[in-house]
Amino acid sequence: MITMLKSLLGYQSGMGGGANETVIRKKVYESAINNTLKNNFPLVLKLVDELVGKWKSFPDAQHTPLCAHLLGLAMKSVTQLALGERFRDDSDVISFRKNHDAIWSEIGKGYLDGSLEKSSSRKAHYEKALSEMESVLLSVAKDRKAQRKQTMFVDTLLQSSLTERQIMEDCMVFTLAGCVITANLCIWALHFLSTSEDVQDKLYQELDEVLGSDPVTLDKIPQLKYCQQVLNETVRTAKLTPVAARLQEVEGKVDQHVIPKETLVIYALGVVLQDSDTWSAPFDPDRFEEESVRKSFCLLGFSGNQTCPELRFAYTIATVLLSTLVRQLKLHKLKGQVMEVRSELVSTPKDETWITVSRRS
Repeated sequence: MITMLKSLLGYQSGMGGGANETVIRKKVYESAINNTLKNNFPLVLKLVDELVGKWKSFPDAQHTPLCAHLLGLAMKSVTQLALGERFRDDSDVISFRKNHDAIWSEIGKGYLDGSLEKSSSRKAHYEKALSEMESVLLSVAKDRKAQRKQTMFVDTLLQSSLTERQIMEDCMVFTLAGCVITANLCIWALHFLSTSEDVQDKLYQELDEVLGSDPVTLDKIPQLKYCQQVLNETVRTAKLTPVAARLQEVEGKVDQHVIPKETLVIYALGVVLQDSDTWSAPFDPDRFEEESVRKSFCLLGFSGNQTCPELRFAYTIATVLLSTLVRQLKLHKLKGQVMEVRSELVSTPKDETWITVSRRS
């Protein structure tokens, strides 16, 4: 995801000095994500508690819009953990989201199908949003540097040897990809859970056994094996990231086709994730009890060391959401609702997705 986004945005992947610098920059980026989760986990719990508290106040029959609420949760989580307390004000988050949405919609569609270049008005709107967002990120980095704080994503970048421009670019990539991947992992997970009372009950049992009535902690997350299986199966069934990309570091060859060095190679992950020879069709988290299935998933880059850092971040937020929500509420699908998928860089529902909730007795 990082490689593809930087290419689409016109950003450099490394520091300008070759493969070693690219690896160093990637390590700094991943360290920044890990540090902000560790330093700000109570903030994640607070944001999730606020959302679940809101849902608990709804009457049983009230329709709850997953996309609107979970994109809001993702936007608050990512902006505050990446950029700091400046984004604890909803008005700043809303302004940021306006430009975020304008940029992402064109990256997801306009660049991939070439339609952006054919519309001068759309291109001008995109470039204005990108310029405004870059200015905000540069301003945030300047303010955080002056405050000498060390708790957020941007703070770790500021302590590295990255230039001001590179710090802004990495903040852009994380806020764009982090928001969209986190929101849609949560949306799809809750949608699939609402279709299976058995999966909800099994998840509830694990949460009760591992956590009791205590909030989840970073240390406890690895013990939530079934929760991990639910999220893995969500990624697979929804084809969450249907394409991936990697820069070809050396010249390669496939049959008679030469792949020049530094070519952006696209991997059709969505096709592989729906291959009937490897995966049976229904939503079934139990499949990930088998080591061979976990290995196949890992080789595709969805778990282990190859997982993109934004997806690891999203798994953490989604685990906090599921561990809080499922112990307090039951999720119910709406009869007759048909889910259609928009597959771009991240698979999203074409339209708003609704569920109802009821309190666990």
